[in-house]
Amino acid sequence: MAAPGRKDGAVAFFLTAVHECGYLPGRETVNVVVDPDLQVGTRLYTRLAPLGFRRSGNRVYRPACPDCTACVPLRLPVDDFRPQRIQRRVWSRNSDLLVRERPLGFDAEHYALYCRYISGRHPNGGMDEASPAAYLEFISGQGIETRLIEFMEAGRSVAVAVTDVLTDALSAVYTFFDAAQARRSLGVYAVLRQIEMARRMGKKWLYLGYWIEDCRKMSYKVAYRPYELLLDGHWRRFDGPAG
Repeated sequence: MAAPGRKDGAVAFFLTAVHECGYLPGRETVNVVVDPDLQVGTRLYTRLAPLGFRRSGNRVYRPACPDCTACVPLRLPVDDFRPQRIQRRVWSRNSDLLVRERPLGFDAEHYALYCRYISGRHPNGGMDEASPAAYLEFISGQGIETRLIEFMEAGRSVAVAVTDVLTDALSAVYTFFDAAQARRSLGVYAVLRQIEMARRMGKKWLYLGYWIEDCRKMSYKVAYRPYELLLDGHWRRFDGPAG
């Protein structure tokens, strides 16, 4: 299969083996993945993201389950975003944090925060046994520009948002934070900061990955309005709750 916008040759896509779905109990999933031996790079990833592809480590993939279409790509048109009252409160509540952008790289404090977050949120899921090398591989993408948005309180990191920089958009890869800081709603604040970052950089969208209507963990994604869903090959805008 030829990759979109490529004139210098074809790019191979592969199907993964069937495996257990991590979001909907009792279901199985299959993904389409870009040739793992290919360094995708920012330009190609920019063309793949509007088609529903997503990066995890060096793998660029899209769900292709034959009997399920629950995973729906979601993105935010950042220039049109208007925060709701609760989001404005979260922004104000975190005004004391130092927020800075850093280039991709290993940081021992970030790694320790990541391990605590995974152990609390996803115990016995495999990710909680990540070595420093596995952690760095997870947040990195060969040839794709990635930045770390670091949130600091009193000189220590309380949250990190891993963010890919595409030609016309940002893509939220993964955010981990101090679970003891529940009052701050750091996950919400990280998305708001990524929206602000996208606007500042002149980007059109912030990709938030996949939204699944029947998965409570994904419900936060439709709280940022307006949002766009990729349905039947076309991006559709929603100004209120999905459906």
